[in-house]
Amino acid sequence: MLELNLTGATRLNFILGDPIAQVKSPAGVTKAFFDRGHDGLLVPVQVGTDDLGSLLSVADRLKNLDGIVVTVPHKFACFEHCGSASERACFLGAVSIMRRRKDRGWHGDMLDGLGFVGAVRSKGYDPRGKRALLVGAGGAGSAIAMALVEAGVRELAIHDADTSRRDDLIGRLKTLGRSNIIVGTSDPSGYDLVGNATPAGMKASDPLPIDVTKLAPTAFVGCVITAPSIPPLIEAARRLGCLTTTGTEMYNAVQDSMLDFLLPDTS
Repeated sequence: MLELNLTGATRLNFILGDPIAQVKSPAGVTKAFFDRGHDGLLVPVQVGTDDLGSLLSVADRLKNLDGIVVTVPHKFACFEHCGSASERACFLGAVSIMRRRKDRGWHGDMLDGLGFVGAVRSKGYDPRGKRALLVGAGGAGSAIAMALVEAGVRELAIHDADTSRRDDLIGRLKTLGRSNIIVGTSDPSGYDLVGNATPAGMKASDPLPIDVTKLAPTAFVGCVITAPSIPPLIEAARRLGCLTTTGTEMYNAVQDSMLDFLLPDTS
């Protein structure tokens, strides 16, 4: 068990979301700080959309707050609060992580796509040349869609109940001039790779995000949900014999990148 020596000099980092109880990163990132010899911790903060602006205004003035990890539903709003951001975050208009700049502003990046594709590849599966279906065009979904395109999928179908958000994402991805980007449905027939980037499955009453009766046993299925640890979609896919990844595996695939981004440059 990790024994932290918390003092007045310990540096703070927040992870913001609503809900927040499902996140796994506070313990993992805090331990990783310790392993790297950094006196810091990651604290979960539940804040609703109506109060996010007030919290960020306070965060701007906290002198011992170094970084912010961003979860649902704040990734687009937090991008707007950043003074600068990576190229991919600017393309998507969303961030999953922010670090303090020397001028006390914030610099943001979006790592969700790297985590999803990294988790897929960790299972020995290569997205290149595959037909992919992605459910969800929000902050995480946008990042995963971009990462799949950059990973070389032949075709990417995007399904989201918010058709305006879906169409906006499809339009932006088409400007990359790579994969064939189309409107998808909940029917996974004919797809090699299927991803869920929605909260569907966090509650026991949630319907599955796709029609699993039409899922091929040869398909790879990934889901961003971390609680339950084995989301219902992944459970159903495994029963069919599909290779899968979970939200926890997605986080594990990107933790080092998160730490590299958050830790101060000591060179």
